[in-house]
Amino acid sequence: MSNFNATDVQKLREHTGAGVMECKRALEDASGDFDKAVGLIQERGLTKAEKRADREAGSGLVHSYIHNGRVGVMLELKCETDFVARNEEFQALAHELAMQIAAMNPQDEKELMEQEYIKDTSQKVEDLIKGAIAKIGENIKLGRFIRYEI
Repeated sequence: MSNFNATDVQKLREHTGAGVMECKRALEDASGDFDKAVGLIQERGLTKAEKRADREAGSGLVHSYIHNGRVGVMLELKCETDFVARNEEFQALAHELAMQIAAMNPQDEKELMEQEYIKDTSQKVEDLIKGAIAKIGENIKLGRFIRYEI
């Protein structure tokens, strides 16, 4: 007998963005413990992200962000298909990365990936991207970026 119901699966799905069956399996594996299930989904998501790392990211978008008319960022975010490039979650990721660059002024991709994410210091920017890879289901790579400041 399971220690969870459909409402728990839905709550986990809303919290993590994972699929229904993945949420159900995580809750089963965690014996109904919500926090453990979240951890399992995150762990499995990172595994999925690592499996996708070698896939070609030949599509994507260029995103720009201006903060208070004084700091501007333009970045290139790549994915596997143009379908994902038009996805709201992918576009939101591009915006979050642009805000991160505007706020923290990384000098290169490596420095950016190692920075704490400005909206959640418990994770790094690299973790944010890996989470998006797991959620969206395609490889995502940060391309070039530039930051201007007056």
